[in-house]
Amino acid sequence: MRILLAEDDSVLADGLTRSLRQSGYAIDCVRNGQEADTALSTQEFDLLILDLGLPKLSGLEVLRRLRARASLLPVLILTAADSIEQRVNGLDLGADDYMAKPFALSELEARVRALTRRGAGGGATVIKHGPLSYDQVGRSAYINDQMLDLSARELGLLEILLARTGRLVSKEQLVDHLCEWGEEVSNNAIEVYVHRLRKKIELGGVRIATVRGLGYCLEKFNDAARATAEAGETPK
Repeated sequence: MRILLAEDDSVLADGLTRSLRQSGYAIDCVRNGQEADTALSTQEFDLLILDLGLPKLSGLEVLRRLRARASLLPVLILTAADSIEQRVNGLDLGADDYMAKPFALSELEARVRALTRRGAGGGATVIKHGPLSYDQVGRSAYINDQMLDLSARELGLLEILLARTGRLVSKEQLVDHLCEWGEEVSNNAIEVYVHRLRKKIELGGVRIATVRGLGYCLEKFNDAARATAEAGETPK
């Protein structure tokens, strides 16, 4: 999942960036409201973490412009502990949640998981796909209740494919959701991530189809099981 962090406190921004990257998120960080507004107008994100006390353009104005564009992007606002009026204004303008500074990183990460899950459609925290189950809160995947050893990139890739089961996902879309600004990721690298993930889930009969020149598709499980059976294999 790709997150935009709009925070002008460099120490806090660096700490949040490191923590969220370790949890497998792609983080783009901007330090003022104008940069945040430009990024939101030109790029796609899965979540905005927005400090209200931004220079050049206030966080409330960034939020107002975002919602004026009819964007449904989940927004978590960060405010000073005593700024109750700002919190109320932020929620009235369409923020989904808020945290008062200072806060615990563990709580922020829990709220990020909840908001990205809501942005992806909400519902159950565990996604089932045949013998594959994916826990969105714990960010862990299982085949027949046996935990898979997946890297952060492989987990991110699986999240995207599960959210679009049966639909084509282009390499460009994968780059947009998995990678940060300025991060050079080639099509070959995406192919490597898909290859590694495919090897770890295909024994359960879960298939990632390649549409040459276009992208990838996580097959609906009935189709995947049928294809496996036709190949003379028995899903485990």
